[in-house]
Amino acid sequence: VSFFAVMIIPDQMRPAFFDNLIGGLTMYVAGPHSLKIVFHLFVVLVGVLILSGAVNTSMVGSNGVLNRVSEDGVLPDWFRHPHSRFGTTHRIINVVTALQLLAILLSRGNVYTLGEAYAFGVLWSFVLKSLGVLVLRFKRPGPREFRVPLNFRFRGTEIPLGLGAITLALLGIAITNLFTKPVATISGITFSVFLFAVFTASEKITQGRSLPQPHVDQFQLTQQPNLSPASVGCRPGGLLVCVGNYHALWPLNFVLRDVNVERQDVVVLHIRVLRRAASGEHDLTPDQLFSAIEQKLFTKVVALAEREGKQVRLVVVEANNLWDGIVRAAASLQSHTVVLGKSSKLSLSREARLIGLAWERLPQPRPRMGLEIYSHSGERHFFYLGPHAPHLTPREIELLHNLWRDLSQKLDGHDLHHHDVVYFALKEVEQEISEGKGDIVIHRLRRYLLERENRPNY
Repeated sequence: VSFFAVMIIPDQMRPAFFDNLIGGLTMYVAGPHSLKIVFHLFVVLVGVLILSGAVNTSMVGSNGVLNRVSEDGVLPDWFRHPHSRFGTTHRIINVVTALQLLAILLSRGNVYTLGEAYAFGVLWSFVLKSLGVLVLRFKRPGPREFRVPLNFRFRGTEIPLGLGAITLALLGIAITNLFTKPVATISGITFSVFLFAVFTASEKITQGRSLPQPHVDQFQLTQQPNLSPASVGCRPGGLLVCVGNYHALWPLNFVLRDVNVERQDVVVLHIRVLRRAASGEHDLTPDQLFSAIEQKLFTKVVALAEREGKQVRLVVVEANNLWDGIVRAAASLQSHTVVLGKSSKLSLSREARLIGLAWERLPQPRPRMGLEIYSHSGERHFFYLGPHAPHLTPREIELLHNLWRDLSQKLDGHDLHHHDVVYFALKEVEQEISEGKGDIVIHRLRRYLLERENRPNY
């Protein structure tokens, strides 16, 4: 961008576009002035969209980091209170958003000030992250999935030369930035000292309040390396009920009303989703995995089970993907059915599809299982995971029977069955796709789906 700015924007006009070089380029390309204005507006729109994505990413990343800080007891569990509808840690997200708006107001929207502050934060976060990884190389020298190259051993100790060089390079850049950007240095150090004081005070307050609460049940934690029916104490073929927060326990409520615990065990599963920003090289400790939020959640679960007079097993699993975690837990426990609540953010078909795709990612042999999704009103929707016989409507059965009747009359002397008609039709579709007619098949299928949506009885 700088190269083209020097080549295209006149020297006397270039200083006016130092903070908006791309916008300046749009005004000095060849073409009608009206098109230049349109092009400039397009650049502004694209910039807004890109920065919106960056802001959203920063919120997600900060949310993950502050969740881990709260799990370690530095921040009170009040911040991890789940939203009653969406189940997100909305208080952390609101605090991060407020701090971002405060930074804009304090800087009065000055691009240079915000840019310098951003550079300070990014550089020193990289330095501290690389320094932390370097320290862990010596404190926890166990096996890792990936190591930064250029490692050698000296008297039985591994020396991470590559990682050390990267850390020193980042530290040098950060120190240079510290002395060349006075605004960023003053604001960054001030904010760092402020956060350190807040976190220190918050940790002491949290430790003082971390006494057992009388209205919350106490649970004995048993950490298992592998999930299995034996480790949980359940029988294969049970129901796996997934719960996200204590405001959305209606699926468990409906299951406990109808289930016969003499025939099927009920396992209540809570997935601790670890986003990339909140994950690390080592697993969570039991205290981190089962915090006060999970304690309150399972307290309400036990209360529901006791009210119905039925026993449940409680499981907490950490996973990087919610859907993969649910399906893998179901496969490990040899569950017959997975039970979910209808998502407030996803459609019913989308939620079922995400579970189905997670099932497809299971290693072979993949176990067959069912999926039940309950709405808040108690309406139950059932799906099969994996290959299964389709559920045909009376209209579809009648169509299949009529085709079989007409074809069997024209194929006199051949033993034709209903399943032969279905298999033949499927092979014809497969052949059309293999012959390069997949777009035609998709077009016809899409037209059918649109007609079905417009006419439910189609």
